[in-house]
Amino acid sequence: METILIKAAQLILAFAILVIIHEFGHFFFARLFGIRVEKFYIFFDPWFEIFKWKPKKYMGFFGKSKRRPGAEDDSQDETKKSSFWGDTEYGIGWLPLGGYCKISGMIDESMDKEQMAQPAKPWEFRTKPAWQRLLVMIAGVLFNFLLAIVIYAGIVFATGEKYVPFRNAELGMMYCESAKEIGFQDGDIPLTADGKALDKPMDARLQMLEADKVEVLRNGTQTVTIDIPEKFIFTVEEEMKSGNATVDFMAYRIPAQFNQIVTGGAADKAGMKVGDRVLAINGDATPSLDIFYDRLKGHGNEAVDFTILRTAQNDTLHITATLSEHSKLGVGLEVDPSNFYAYEEKTYNIFQSIPRGCEMGVERLSSYASSMKHVFSKEGAESIGGFGSIGSIFPEKWNWLAFWNIAAFLSVALAFMNILPIPALDGGHVLFLLYEVITRRKPSEKFMEWAQMIGMGLIFLLLIYANGMDIIRLFK
Repeated sequence: METILIKAAQLILAFAILVIIHEFGHFFFARLFGIRVEKFYIFFDPWFEIFKWKPKKYMGFFGKSKRRPGAEDDSQDETKKSSFWGDTEYGIGWLPLGGYCKISGMIDESMDKEQMAQPAKPWEFRTKPAWQRLLVMIAGVLFNFLLAIVIYAGIVFATGEKYVPFRNAELGMMYCESAKEIGFQDGDIPLTADGKALDKPMDARLQMLEADKVEVLRNGTQTVTIDIPEKFIFTVEEEMKSGNATVDFMAYRIPAQFNQIVTGGAADKAGMKVGDRVLAINGDATPSLDIFYDRLKGHGNEAVDFTILRTAQNDTLHITATLSEHSKLGVGLEVDPSNFYAYEEKTYNIFQSIPRGCEMGVERLSSYASSMKHVFSKEGAESIGGFGSIGSIFPEKWNWLAFWNIAAFLSVALAFMNILPIPALDGGHVLFLLYEVITRRKPSEKFMEWAQMIGMGLIFLLLIYANGMDIIRLFK
């Protein structure tokens, strides 16, 4: 239960940040062009809201606004000096499915037909030039993409980049069962995907899964070409969702070395120490962590002989330890490949981190756009997930570095999804505005109303489908 709550908290926080930035993009450009924003809400507020607030006094910028004598409220005062912040009601809704800005004179999710039936006002969206309205609609997507760039730049500035090139991994990689079924073997070192050299593990996974052919180095000397079946990426995803996979497609093979000894555990009682590396169990070699796990199985409450390399003195020892009932040794194991293999590391100052953040943002956007082609297949439709699937990618324990990496990726994904030319999404509004710019004719308000309703219906059905698939997977 604790794990679920931690994942949910991370999902809600990330979602709230992305929504605020996205809607602030619309808000900022609307106010920049003198368009009034009536509401700015995080999450939706059908029937009621958790919190709402409207400034009584003008906040910042050009001084306090004034209302024409005799005007009952600001909406009746066409001469009123517009307040950048003070004309807007700010709030938090109870339905965490997004957020919105209610922009005056615009057909949006509020479906305010009464306002649209009134004569157009100079501060309304519909009275502004097409290029201004276009920038207002693009702004949400733009701000999400800029947020991703800022996060990536901040990550590389704070931590740099560190990775083990495949060529330096002497034990190669270990692979999931579905990868082994098509020809991969534990120990294979990836070389190329469709002729493109592979080096960085962060990028290589998707490149290999989407390739037609992958070349690997086997046994240090033999180059082997593996044919990747069409839609193989879904096979790997299904294995991961089954809960039976020990690795997400592939991972570095590393030695079994202890980084923690549990007080009172089998290893502690036998005299094992932090830094010890397991070379063999009952005389059977354990060159890597995956084999170490296999060798331990089935020895509950048994005395087991370990051949240990004590790295601190470079001595080889034989130690007998009696495992627990569940074949546990009572140790923590090192999982960072950079502790075993030569790695490459680069640090960035503030000026270098910005262009690197831009590169990473473009790379993630390109990868995400490329992967979207699978959605239109049967397997792709079945793999669609809702909030449960999104929440599952967050770590079980709070980790700020992982959180910001995931938030940046979700910001890129949100930007891409919102620019799709679907009515009710930003991309739908952009499509109609481009039509207006090209033809110099506005679509009728009745057409826009119907398009908005159809688009909202499609999005609502997609949300039901995606979250329904999450529920179905729980019972499989």
